Amino acid sequence: MFRETLFRGMDLMAGPVRPAWEPRVPASLDAIDRKILKELQDDGRITNVELARRVGITAPPCLRRVRALEEAGYIKGYRALLDEKKLGYEVTVFAMVHLASQAEADLVAFETFVRREPLVRECWMLSGEIDFVLKCVAPDLKTFQAFVERLTSAPNVRNVKTSLTLRNSKDAAMVPME
Repeated sequence: MFRETLFRGMDLMAGPVRPAWEPRVPASLDAIDRKILKELQDDGRITNVELARRVGITAPPCLRRVRALEEAGYIKGYRALLDEKKLGYEVTVFAMVHLASQAEADLVAFETFVRREPLVRECWMLSGEIDFVLKCVAPDLKTFQAFVERLTSAPNVRNVKTSLTLRNSKDAAMVPME
């Protein structure tokens, strides 16, 4: 009782009391949150009304849950998946990059270089012999070769090995939600 009257709206153990209209940030995902994420991942253009129907709740709480999932960072954004081949990017190559130094300043400098290169679609820092693997797309080999010349002359790059892809056997851009 002391806690309720003295601190009006504060629970010392649980923190501030949130109004019902304020989006909740899920501490852990429940079954409905997981269904929402799966449905949005399958179809990012689904309407809130249809999403609510599919997950078994009404539209207003569904929208609140989606906003809370966005605010909590579970949903990073929405985008269309484009066909790179139809857009003229015929070549996909993986480049394995070994740096001369793994000092933090050198890693940051390399990552900055990579972020400015539009042909690099993904960049992953690895443990082991290779420091970074890059997924690159290019309209043709000549364009990719020009990028490799820039890459190999970038500061701190010791060597680069490339592998030209022959075909894509699996392209699952989604997180498994089963």
